[in-house]
Amino acid sequence: MTTRRPRSGGRPTLDEVAALAGVGRGTVSRVVNGSPQVSPAARAAVERAIGALGYVPNRAARSLVTRRTDSVALVVSESEERVFGEPFFAAILRGISSSLLETHLQLWLAMAQSPAERERVEHHLTSQHVDGVLLLSLHDSDPLPVLLAERELPAVLGGRPAWMLAPEADRRRPAQPVWFVDVDNAGGGRQAVAHLVATGRRQIACIAGPQDMGVGLARLVGYREAATAAGLAADEQLIAYGDFSEPSGAAAMRQLLDRRPDLDAVFAGSDLMAAGALRVLREAGRQVPEEVAVVGFEDSAVASQTDPPLTTVHQSVEEMGRQMARLLVARIRGERPDPPYVLLDTHLVIRRSG
Repeated sequence: MTTRRPRSGGRPTLDEVAALAGVGRGTVSRVVNGSPQVSPAARAAVERAIGALGYVPNRAARSLVTRRTDSVALVVSESEERVFGEPFFAAILRGISSSLLETHLQLWLAMAQSPAERERVEHHLTSQHVDGVLLLSLHDSDPLPVLLAERELPAVLGGRPAWMLAPEADRRRPAQPVWFVDVDNAGGGRQAVAHLVATGRRQIACIAGPQDMGVGLARLVGYREAATAAGLAADEQLIAYGDFSEPSGAAAMRQLLDRRPDLDAVFAGSDLMAAGALRVLREAGRQVPEEVAVVGFEDSAVASQTDPPLTTVHQSVEEMGRQMARLLVARIRGERPDPPYVLLDTHLVIRRSG
């Protein structure tokens, strides 16, 4: 028997989908709301009818049934200029988006750097607006993780908090596990410095990232550990700090040259800071790598575009984004993986800068 398609003058309805599929209205509702209590044959018939009619579920009505918004937020504690101008953030977004394509979840992006931006974002981060939150570029004093925990909103951090890298006695342990995705930043720092030592460098400087961020702290830890293992004397004059941007890397390189003009290598905590260091070294007449070797961290597109091309520690930023989205979906579904984090490996990519 052929089921006739009902006629309607407006937007297709649930009843029309049911009539075309030859099933009850309740079956269509269960398919639309993701219930497993539908036979494969009925589900296939409903999906064909939805496609034929161009039916779009009423999200507001669906939310009343499922208590879900079908939306997740990515909150980045950086300026719009950096989020849309730096390769790291673009790669993270690609990874998150590709992972969420496999779900029905919609992603919205918010920058939360100024007080006004933070107030708007905090007002929106409730279970009435989103099912979960991804947090990126968090500083240790950021109140958002605690706020989300109080609101019982699932959250996943991009990078572990700085307090997790502090000595055991100084750790501020939350009541609930911290869900995060990170790369082996300390291990990557050790690889970079060990490589510089192996090429005969002895006065190795470090341009470190912010020390209230786990990523900045861990890469500096790796630098110190590798220097100690190589028997190099600790010298704080060989360490300067930036914020992972190119201008901050240039400023830090000028400081280092003023303090220690005899330095023969630099490990920078990001490719952009390394690019800034290369520019300053070139302006100062220092030959790279003959006089000063330079190693960065990330292996972004920038690394192959510098002069000379940058030796760097590779981290899989897109994979980090994919794993962040995967963990958040697991949290939203009520799953409890053990451990509640993912730690990605790094490896050194050798080019011509060192």
